[in-house]
Amino acid sequence: MYKHTNDAQLADLRAAVLASSRYRTVCPQLVEVLGKQELAKRRNLKEAIKATKNKLHQIGGAYLDLTLAENSALSLATLREAVHADDHIALRAACRQLMSYHASTRERLPILDEFYTRIFAELGPVHSVLDLACGLNPLALPWMPLAPTCMYYAYDIYQQITDLLDSWLQLIGNKGSAHLCDIVQACPTHAVDVALLLKTLPCLEQIDKQSGPQLLSTLQAGLLVVSFPVHSLGGRSKGMSSYYEEHFRTLVEETPWHVRRRLEFATELVFILAR
Repeated sequence: MYKHTNDAQLADLRAAVLASSRYRTVCPQLVEVLGKQELAKRRNLKEAIKATKNKLHQIGGAYLDLTLAENSALSLATLREAVHADDHIALRAACRQLMSYHASTRERLPILDEFYTRIFAELGPVHSVLDLACGLNPLALPWMPLAPTCMYYAYDIYQQITDLLDSWLQLIGNKGSAHLCDIVQACPTHAVDVALLLKTLPCLEQIDKQSGPQLLSTLQAGLLVVSFPVHSLGGRSKGMSSYYEEHFRTLVEETPWHVRRRLEFATELVFILAR
């Protein structure tokens, strides 16, 4: 067991993890945070590397389809063609195809037509959005009833995702941006009308059990939209909805927020919070 993690050990672990095909574009700062934790608990470097990869799998690797990298350039070309042709049907079809490469947004596809209609009906005018641990969710912008001038800011732990999303935002003329970020260690603090934490808190708690209250207390948003899955990736419910609701309502008591509205969908449980 490494009682005192030194820079050389951490550098070796970081290099080994980032050399993996699944994690080569993951946020290096997140790898270091997890690596330090695992080096302190494991008997040797090999065990620490394996445990760090397992943790990354739980946080994000299990959700991302590796074929995204192979298809993103072609998909962007399709999106560009649809935007230039002003073909909304083709644009939505291309967005749906891309969103299928991430389990979180793939699960949302069957409810997409009602999901954002119901949520944004509860929010009032929205001029800025912060999408944290976003995955491919910003590709759902064609379904969001937002003004063209709305600024959309997206953050994720995968560089390949944020590069794709930054190109997407530029393509549709949104003045926002997408950034690589470990939001537990460096939560964005600029003020926005709405912050989205969609199916995010269970993943963050894999890093730090206190990440939820810490994040909610740090965000500078007028309203907060938080959601939880109601089924596992394997499709089983296992009482997840009631568990997450009870856990979340307890968690919110430690923060400046209160639940203003609860919305239930076939695949997702949503809470809208206000200060």
